[in-house]
Amino acid sequence: MTRKKHISNAIVYIVLIVISVIWLFPFVGLALQSFRSYISEFGGMVNYLIPKKFTLDSYKFLFSGECQFPRWYMNTLIIAVAATVFNTIIIICVSYALSRLRFKGRRALMNIWLVLGMFPGFLTMICLYFLLKMLGLTQSGAVPGLILISVAGAGMQYYVCKGYFDTLPKALDEAARIDGANRAQILLIMIVPLSKPIIIYTALLAFMAPWCDFVFASYVAFGYSASYNVAVALQQWVWTNDFQGYFTRFCAGGILVAIPVTILFMCLQKYYVEGVTGGSVKG
Repeated sequence: MTRKKHISNAIVYIVLIVISVIWLFPFVGLALQSFRSYISEFGGMVNYLIPKKFTLDSYKFLFSGECQFPRWYMNTLIIAVAATVFNTIIIICVSYALSRLRFKGRRALMNIWLVLGMFPGFLTMICLYFLLKMLGLTQSGAVPGLILISVAGAGMQYYVCKGYFDTLPKALDEAARIDGANRAQILLIMIVPLSKPIIIYTALLAFMAPWCDFVFASYVAFGYSASYNVAVALQQWVWTNDFQGYFTRFCAGGILVAIPVTILFMCLQKYYVEGVTGGSVKG
């Protein structure tokens, strides 16, 4: 049995290693190409992966005066951080209310939100665009417009967070109420400290959505480069006539976009897993 177990473990590890290599290969290629020198190595189609000469020219270009990459990066960061803060607060409040309070129409409201959440956001994209245009929140006002859209439907994403709150004993709330605490104090002083995993999980999801958004951001900021986020700006480089010239710069921009998300997941992976598993227990 021990020998069979070792053999099965070896097979599993080999399969996992192969899958990891396949999964990581595009990212390694992206990183290597970002250090390639376009000026010295371009002479037709490049058919090698490892650069013949490593250089930081592409990264220097991103922060040079002829490129708006810092502004695009800051737009993306502002949208993502604002959406993270507001979405997390709204989802926690809505989830707490649905988990702890009993009021008329509660079950119907939850069912309606669940049904509406099944429809893809693409169905409302054109309608939302014209609504934002009427409010002056497109092109030059695209950044606040994208924040508004990211936050507007936050309450409908209550289900995982509510499931986590359902696992917390209601006796804690009752004890606090006997001591004279109101609902807000119970949430802030007792529930929030006990809910770190689900709060981090909610914040990570809220951050990822606008950080990686391309489709709606391209509609809202169409034709106004100062309001682009990084995804839309880099896609414009892919469409340019000088694709080969901008390819290494595109790779460098992709690496810089991936760094914050990678750091967040590496540092908060433990809480992320606890949040998604804990919130799936009850609902």
